[in-house]
Amino acid sequence: MKKLLDEAGIAGVRVISRALHTDALGCNIYSPARRTLDKHGVPYERRQAKMLTKDEYDEADLVVVMDGENYHDAVRRFGGEKVKKLLSFAGDSSDVADPWYTDDFERTYRDIDKGCRALVRLIAARS
Repeated sequence: MKKLLDEAGIAGVRVISRALHTDALGCNIYSPARRTLDKHGVPYERRQAKMLTKDEYDEADLVVVMDGENYHDAVRRFGGEKVKKLLSFAGDSSDVADPWYTDDFERTYRDIDKGCRALVRLIAARS
């Protein structure tokens, strides 16, 4: 998302990644995901997964989730007015394919790229 915003010349949008579940807390980006990002020229930094806090939710204009399970969890915890599924910006009600279950990181990349590009177009149109 950060790369696409930069390519579109859109500044002033803060993008962070947070978890809604504790299973990957403290973990860096999974190595197959890093290989997929490298293949597509998407920059990233070493990171550790962190939980989304109430303060971060309150400060956010938008909370984007990958699937229905996370959508419902976020709505239950924080309220629903800011929570959207990523592919909804592309007019698609599907979940982003979860590579944990599909082992298809390219499919996940395509889903995320599709949703992010649609969201960038929406942000650009509102700027």
